Amino acid sequence: MELFCHEKPVVVKAFLDPTIFRNDRVLRSLLEVEDTFLPQPFYFQSVQKDLKPYMRRIVATWMLEVCEEEECEEEVFLLAVNYLDRFLSAVQTKKSCLQLLGAVCLFLASKMKSNQPLSARKLCLYTDNSITSQDLLSWELIVLGKLKWNLAAVTPHDFVEHILHKLPLPQDRVTLIRKHAQTFITLCATDHSFSMFPPSMIASGSVGAAVCGLHIDHTESSVWGESMTEQLAKITHIEVECLKSCQEKIEQLLTSSLRESRQQKHQGGGVTSKGAEPPSQSCTPTDVRDIDL
Repeated sequence: MELFCHEKPVVVKAFLDPTIFRNDRVLRSLLEVEDTFLPQPFYFQSVQKDLKPYMRRIVATWMLEVCEEEECEEEVFLLAVNYLDRFLSAVQTKKSCLQLLGAVCLFLASKMKSNQPLSARKLCLYTDNSITSQDLLSWELIVLGKLKWNLAAVTPHDFVEHILHKLPLPQDRVTLIRKHAQTFITLCATDHSFSMFPPSMIASGSVGAAVCGLHIDHTESSVWGESMTEQLAKITHIEVECLKSCQEKIEQLLTSSLRESRQQKHQGGGVTSKGAEPPSQSCTPTDVRDIDL
């Protein structure tokens, strides 16, 4: 729904239906089909000859920046990365076509999840016009064919609310836990090593990492520490040791990202001189500057 005020559309989202999250059948259905949308494992070794994992990280980071600049729904980026990995696991791709592929995946994902899909013209501008609208439309058909038009993929975002509703969390901290978990999920999407993990495992590990990172008083709930990991594993039917390993990997990725962010800040000059523009404040749920573990 859009409300028009001063000629600028204001998007109003519907409230989440608690009935969906209280119904275990919905969660079971997600768990049953999630593996269908995973890319083939180790595709950089078995399929891609011209591409390296760091190239995938660069294009995924660019895709995230486009989504943040355009204020896309969070599902758009995760879905686009899913398309990217599934295509790369099936089709040998030249590195000169990688950004074009990323743009096409954003194009498709925004059509699936956004109330205002990204336009071909705008995506071309984000590539500094290194691609044309005709390139984008031609590759759209290629990607759709390779994905067998199966675009309704399950992503970690689909599991977050189910997990939050099933954990006995202090209500005044749920919003912050959700925000941090979404940040971790987005970071995982930029890192190729997480592309083979089931979405439910990434979501569970991210919620666990968020709760631990926020240092919530264990007296507020009975599931923190080891029992919390066991509860998360029970909700998503994941082995406890696998979930612990995933959560540790997420925490390591966050530490690395925070270190890079601080290095960039220091390289930018450190102390701001009088009259200079102050350092930008994080304004999106995916900004690691909001996280302090």
